[in-house]
Amino acid sequence: MPATVLTLVATTLYLCSAAILALPLLHRQAQPRALGLGLGALAVILHFAELFGAHRGGVDLHFFAALSLVGACIAALCLLVNLNRPVATLGVIVFPLASLLLGVDVFFAPSTQPIALEWQIKLHAIFALLGYSVLSIAAVLAILLALQERALHARRFDGLVRTLPPLTLTEALMFRLIGAGFVLLTLTLITGILFVTNLFDQHLAHKTILSIAAWIVFGALLFGRWRYGWRGRRAVNLTLFGMALLLLAFFGSRFVLEVVLKRVP
Repeated sequence: MPATVLTLVATTLYLCSAAILALPLLHRQAQPRALGLGLGALAVILHFAELFGAHRGGVDLHFFAALSLVGACIAALCLLVNLNRPVATLGVIVFPLASLLLGVDVFFAPSTQPIALEWQIKLHAIFALLGYSVLSIAAVLAILLALQERALHARRFDGLVRTLPPLTLTEALMFRLIGAGFVLLTLTLITGILFVTNLFDQHLAHKTILSIAAWIVFGALLFGRWRYGWRGRRAVNLTLFGMALLLLAFFGSRFVLEVVLKRVP
C-alpha cells in the first residue's frame, strides 16, 4: 500500500476512534469504548507500518519523523494503559494528535533519510523515546486530573469529567507512569553518559542540561509523593513543568537546527 494511502487510512482511523470515544461526552448512555479502542489499535499498526516501511525498516530521527514516531508510541501507550485502567478519554486527546503528527511528517515535512547509528546509540534513543512517551501520557493525565479537581470544587460532573475514572485512580495511574518514566529517563541519561562521546558539545549541551533538570523535577515529585504525600495542584504543576523541560530538551534543538536554520544532518 502506498505511503500516502496508508497515511490517509491511519489518519481516518485515528479520527474515527477519537470521535467514537468522545460520544459519551454527548450521550450519557453511549459506551462504544471497545470499538473506539479497536479502531485506534488499527491506526497505530498502520502508523508504525508507514514509519518503518518508508525507510525499509530503518528509523528516521529527524525533527518531523521523530515527532511522528513519538506520536505513534504515545498512541500505543494509550492503548496499553486502557488494558489496565478504563481511561478511554485519553484517546480523545492522543489519537488526533498522533494523526496530525503523522500527516505533517508524510505530506508537509521535507524528505529525509535515517541516520546510521551504532547499537549503543540506538539503545539510548529507545530509552529516550519510551521515557518521553510514558511521561507524555502522565502529563495528559495531569491535565485531566486538574479538570477533575476543578469540577469537584465546582460540583459539576458533566462532560469530559463524567467519562473519567475516580480521581484517586487517575492520580494513582499518573504517578505509576511518572515512576516508570523516571526509570526510563534515568536509563536515558546513563546510556547517554556511557555511549554518547559528544554529550556536551554545542548541539547537545542544552539538551543534556534540560534533561537532567527534568529528571530532578520528576525525582523530587516522586520523593515528595512518597515522603510528604504530595498530590493535587502541586503534583499537576510539577508534572507539567517537568514535561515542558523534556519537550524543550527533545525537540527544541532539533526545531531550531532543522526547521529554523535548515541544518539537516
